[in-house]
Amino acid sequence: MTIASLRVPATVPLQVLGRVPDAMAVPGKVSPWAQVERGVDAPLCFLEGPVLDGAGGLYMVDVAWGRILHMAAQGDFSVVLEYDGEPNGLAWLDHDTLAVADFRRGLVLVDGVRSGTPRMRVLLDGADGRPFRGLNDLVVGSDGSIYVTDQGDTGLHDPSGRLYRVRPGGRLETVLDAVPSPNGLALDEEHGVIYLAVTRDNSIWRVPLGHRGPRKVGRFIQLSGGIGPDGIAQGPDGTLLVAHLGMGVVWVYDERGLPLVAFEARHGRATTNVCVDDGGRVYVTESDTSTILTADLTAALAAAGKDLR
Repeated sequence: MTIASLRVPATVPLQVLGRVPDAMAVPGKVSPWAQVERGVDAPLCFLEGPVLDGAGGLYMVDVAWGRILHMAAQGDFSVVLEYDGEPNGLAWLDHDTLAVADFRRGLVLVDGVRSGTPRMRVLLDGADGRPFRGLNDLVVGSDGSIYVTDQGDTGLHDPSGRLYRVRPGGRLETVLDAVPSPNGLALDEEHGVIYLAVTRDNSIWRVPLGHRGPRKVGRFIQLSGGIGPDGIAQGPDGTLLVAHLGMGVVWVYDERGLPLVAFEARHGRATTNVCVDDGGRVYVTESDTSTILTADLTAALAAAGKDLR
């Protein structure tokens, strides 16, 4: 693709891969999170943070009811762990441990996930002697460092959100502050860059990581409409996938920030997060309909003229 040939990105419908069954509803209880954030008392669930299980299935969080869920390759759902919290983002810390960005509890680790003995522990619950504003999402680097966003209720009215790095030894460092609603993030270690979804700014920031901290931080992509970008993920050949909350779309951009594909949810606009497997298949959490959606990224890019060879 050249600049001269830039056009409206190809629209590709997302297909339903699985839906949380009604049997997993929580009867007789009220979700305080859902009351505040969604204006309802007892939703079936609110899905976020999909990660691959290595066997064709997915782990994900249910923010509304403090649950870690699993969807097997065959489409069966189960509850891995339920605890008193508001888990919002997931990432593998090691083969058997999931790191969790929990809006209420802080940075949580769930050990024993694959071995069938899940147990949670709080790693960090605040910074500088104060509680976090409300952690949202995270990514783990190859050295074991955890990059996590502290979003809370920040926005253009209160640009005080932060991006933290937690070193393997547990030391917490502020990478970036004064962010109006930091959310999803993708780590490009080859180029030493973090791509950061800034929801209330409706944009993706590019954060170069230097030895002395970030420098020359800027907007890489400016979106419009909806609520703003939520989860993001790296795809093949430098592509970046952006789940656009309130739009019902996952955008795919090339390494220059040019739009290539718009994966569209046919039902629901709460496209909250996205991940990609090694075969180029996309998995999306859509929380209005409590579904996992999917599409073939490789085929969509080929149809859009993006050669991945």
